[in-house]
Amino acid sequence: MKSKHRKKRKYGGKNFIILPFIFCILLYLTLYFTLSPVLSPLLSAANLFFSENEKDFSTDYNNIFVPIQDSSGTDGSDAQSNDKSVSISALTFPKYGEQFGELSIEDCGIDVKLFFGDGNVALRNGVGVFNGSSIPGYGKIILVAGHNNTFFNGLKYAEAGQTVSVATSYGNYTYEITSTAVKNASDKEAYDLDAEGENLVLYTCYPFDELGLTQNRFFVYAKYVSGPRIEKNV
Repeated sequence: MKSKHRKKRKYGGKNFIILPFIFCILLYLTLYFTLSPVLSPLLSAANLFFSENEKDFSTDYNNIFVPIQDSSGTDGSDAQSNDKSVSISALTFPKYGEQFGELSIEDCGIDVKLFFGDGNVALRNGVGVFNGSSIPGYGKIILVAGHNNTFFNGLKYAEAGQTVSVATSYGNYTYEITSTAVKNASDKEAYDLDAEGENLVLYTCYPFDELGLTQNRFFVYAKYVSGPRIEKNV
């Protein structure tokens, strides 16, 4: 009888390379999607403070803000008076990323450039009006964002009764702080952009001095006191 020789199985060497490679890819993807939401804000903050090649945003915006005198000034323009209205056709409506005014709260030590839009350029150089809200004088909610560890750090001193001043090229506005509140970032009742009447809402990340995005926001609510109304039906 012929002896039967068992054939030895040949395990391809490629399997020892491909399988660990696939495992590493799957492990990486799992860790990335799990930890990315947590690590991204921290890495961004670290890059902001420690990067040697940090981008300079100081010249990356257009400034259309031209300060005007109050109604007691000598320019003689009723359209620019604090107690008069201004035609919407006479306005140079700001484009996204443009500086169109200044915002100050003397009691909080805040005196900052005001931008239309709340992108990187705006928040690196000042504070920005959310472009889904409104501008001063339009009779709607004005939602303004700023970083908690830079330009809006002084909001920690905000109290009811304090004055918020907003200067634009078409008029100077005054608002009075009515209240402050700490709310979750996902709280849809923190403000109502469809509400009637002009009110100013300032907000920043909370707690103050903490780096990166946080779960809570600090809100400052202020009511309209004075400033030219924008006539929209002209």
